[in-house]
Amino acid sequence: MSKLLERLRDPSRSGVYRSSDGKAILEATRGSGLDLVTIDMDPVDPLGSIARALDFPDWFGANWDALEDCLGDLSWRRGDGHVLIFPSIPDGDARRLLLDVLRSSAEYWRARGKPFFAVLLDPARKLELPDLYRAA
Repeated sequence: MSKLLERLRDPSRSGVYRSSDGKAILEATRGSGLDLVTIDMDPVDPLGSIARALDFPDWFGANWDALEDCLGDLSWRRGDGHVLIFPSIPDGDARRLLLDVLRSSAEYWRARGKPFFAVLLDPARKLELPDLYRAA
């Protein structure tokens, strides 16, 4: 098992990270039993983008509190843990709110012993987030 997959299977390391490329994550999780979803965010409808990518139930209220509720449930998703890859995220208040919700969700799942990783692709390393892994 690769070191990256070991990290992604470790609930104690659940969190919000950055990575320069999603390819290594896709390769590491292939066949692993982890629920991996790439979420292409529409800047006009960021919540809708997440809801569609994760097949949120009809009761999703399309607001930030409802996003946190859904990310804290995910009972309709299969997998030993969840890895969400974001090639891009919105700017401004939407970015701040999204990061807050993702951090809160990671803490929730960490406390329950299930991996939850939100990985923002940031090749320019502009986001103030820890690196998910160091490329060789």
